[in-house]
Formats: sequence, C-alpha cells, structure tokens
Amino acid sequence: MNENYKTIKELADELGLAKQTVQYHIKFLPTENRQKNNSGSIVLNLEEQKFIKKRLTKIKKVQPTENRQKTDRKSTKKNEELSVNSLLLEQIKDLKNNRDKQLENKDKQLLQMQNLLDQQQRLALQDKKLLEEYKAENDRLKALKMPQEDMKDDSSIRGEAQEEIVRLKAQLKLSEEERNKAKEKEPVKTESKKWWQLWK
Repeated sequence: MNENYKTIKELADELGLAKQTVQYHIKFLPTENRQKNNSGSIVLNLEEQKFIKKRLTKIKKVQPTENRQKTDRKSTKKNEELSVNSLLLEQIKDLKNNRDKQLENKDKQLLQMQNLLDQQQRLALQDKKLLEEYKAENDRLKALKMPQEDMKDDSSIRGEAQEEIVRLKAQLKLSEEERNKAKEKEPVKTESKKWWQLWK
C-alpha cells in the first residue's frame, strides 16, 4: 500500500505506545471513510496520523495535576471537535464544488439545446419559404400550360411559352438544388424534447 498510510500497529510502534492507546484516539476521528489494506487492517492517512500525533503530544505535555488535567481535557475535547469539524468542512466544500461544476455543465447543456432548437426553427422556416416558392412556380407553370389546339393556331405564342417553360424548369431545378444543399448542411435531427422535459 502507499507510504502515506500506516496501520494502527505501525503508528503505535513509531510513537512507542501501546496499540490500544492509538485505538482509543481513533474513535475521535470520523468513521465514514475508514480505509483498510489488503489484509483487512485499518490504515490511517496522513491527516489522521497528524491528528492522533497532535492529541498524544498535547497529552504528554500536560502536567499530572488534577486542575491541569481537567482543563486539558476540556481543551483537547475542543481541539478534537475543531479538527473533526475542519475535516467535515473540507468534505462539505468538496461536495459543494462538485455540485457547482455539475450545475455549470447543466447550464451549458441547456444553452446548447436552446441553440439547436433555434437552428431547427430557422431551418423549418426556410423550408416553408422554399415550399411556398415551389408552389408559386408550380401554379405559374400550370397557368402557362395551354391546350395543344390553341398552340397550333399561333406558333409565335407557342415559341414564347416553350421558352418560358424551359426557363421556369431551369429555375425550379436550381431551387431544388439549393434546397438539397441546405438539407445537407442541416445537422442530424435528434429527438427533440420540450424544454420542461429536460429534467426528467
């Protein structure tokens, strides 16, 4: 395992204390993230080791008088609470940072979805305009169609009508090519959801 982690026995040997003494001081640490090594023994990280060493050095410095012992017990209790609180505060800060990052990502995703929706609406409007133009061209072509009998009588009208038909067919072909190009540039449409359904 990592050099930064030590078992209770290793720490007790390093400090020259009994294993039970170190175990006594471990109970003042938060037990949520207790780690174990491959053999199943509890291991302490650097912060936990420092916490226990601080507690033990403060206890060794205390004079054996009763008054000092009482005040030291109160101060060590406060220090223990403060160190445990500081550990908990750090964990809370980490959780808050993670939550803030997740919210930022959600905001970015929402903005992208809105942009895609705007693009889709613009393309739909373009398609509608092109369709209206096609219908108008189609109506003009239908209006230009004359019965074959009328065309036999006047060949000059027939030539002009033929030219107009050719010109309109060319315009129709160009507009169809433009529409095809516009469709190729369109992004692949994904299943769109209403904005209020994004959080489901």
